[in-house]
Amino acid sequence: MPDLTRESLLHDPIHGYIPFVSIVDDGETSERTLLDHPWLQRLRQIHQLQTAWWVYPSAEHTRFQHVVGAMHMASRMVEVLYDSLAQVCPDAPSRGYVECLCRLSALLHDVGHGPFGHFFDAHFLADYQLTHEKLGAHIIRHELGPQLANIRTCPNSRLESYEQIDPDQIAWLITRPVENDTSNKPRWLVMLRSLFCGLYTVDNMDFVLRDAYMSGYSSRSFDLERLIRYTFFSEQGLTIHSRGMNALVRFRQARSELFRSLYFHRTVRAIDKTLEDLFRAGKQYLFPGNPLEHLDEYQRFTEWSLLVDVARWPQSDDPTQRALGEQWQQLLRRQVDWELADERTRLDPTSTDLFRKGREALAEQAIREVLPGELRDIPLKVDLPNYIDRPNPKTAAAGQNFLYRSATQQIRPLTDDKLYKHLPMSQLVCRVYLPKGAPASHNIAVSSALDTLLGSADDDDLTNM
Repeated sequence: MPDLTRESLLHDPIHGYIPFVSIVDDGETSERTLLDHPWLQRLRQIHQLQTAWWVYPSAEHTRFQHVVGAMHMASRMVEVLYDSLAQVCPDAPSRGYVECLCRLSALLHDVGHGPFGHFFDAHFLADYQLTHEKLGAHIIRHELGPQLANIRTCPNSRLESYEQIDPDQIAWLITRPVENDTSNKPRWLVMLRSLFCGLYTVDNMDFVLRDAYMSGYSSRSFDLERLIRYTFFSEQGLTIHSRGMNALVRFRQARSELFRSLYFHRTVRAIDKTLEDLFRAGKQYLFPGNPLEHLDEYQRFTEWSLLVDVARWPQSDDPTQRALGEQWQQLLRRQVDWELADERTRLDPTSTDLFRKGREALAEQAIREVLPGELRDIPLKVDLPNYIDRPNPKTAAAGQNFLYRSATQQIRPLTDDKLYKHLPMSQLVCRVYLPKGAPASHNIAVSSALDTLLGSADDDDLTNM
């Protein structure tokens, strides 16, 4: 009989009951100890959907709920994949080691996030050449390392007596690949990284289901069970059977649709544009500097703490901070400075290099040049949200996924599959925002400028079918 007294359950709207280990032997660390650690508990105060919760009232879920779900997904994947991993990598550690390693990596993959998630990466951490992954890897190694090394049990298995969790392996798994970073890593560990940076990962399989459900978009946005069932490790790497390809394509389509309709919603991005201005003008008041040099303060720095702080700024003795506080008050009342004037979407962005992500300044200049002379100096912001449907095979994170063709009994790179190639490479949106209340003539001029630069979408089908 299994010893069920050592585990606890939490109930999740996406996965149902999620078990975790609560009671362990002396000298060991339990999963509950990690879940209750301040570095994890702070994620309860950071929204999963950075600013989209201001637009979707039910999307109030947090990074904490997501990482717990990702941890559970890791166990589900190891349950299906361990036998094939051990077959192609005879030197792979025990199932207990692999499951605990993957669970801990999933649980901690977002531990470095700051307020507003990825927005904070771009508008604060980038000033210090950091991302939440790099910061999280440092926290894993230097703040949580001793506790992680003492983890020996997860709900379905246990490490062998000679094994010990290596925090460096967790830090490596959660960090986006860079070129030539696998030379000194065991093959089994390199294969496991596909569960964290491939096309369908324990991270994105959870957040697609969770974000779709919590926002009201869909209660079951893709077929998780089929996708898992037809996945295994081959000699090449993480492989999907041809019978699972429809489920994989559906997953990528659901993820793409969430980017289009939820993460990159026009009002969500307008809030981000307002937030950009606030961060640019007052980031020195938000946090004292490089988080690596202020880890104690960063552990207490969350969306809750930030929003409480800025709400007090209007009473500051510092006139600059006081003025910024009044601007923050507008955002806290959901009074956004910017409003969408017009947008264009391209499924094949290769012909519109000017409008690629990161080239907002060049795009703005191009738009201003084709506006009527009297409107070329009007306030406007360009937004270029670009979401990837089919990752470029030349990137460092590529080459993680393969396809088994049952008809020919061949394993090929997934990029060769015709159904996979049916997905667009990426979708590029070009949006122009004007100050709220701008004259309608400005909107018309912006729309005309986009037509001049990108062409108008005036094609039609020949029949109703």
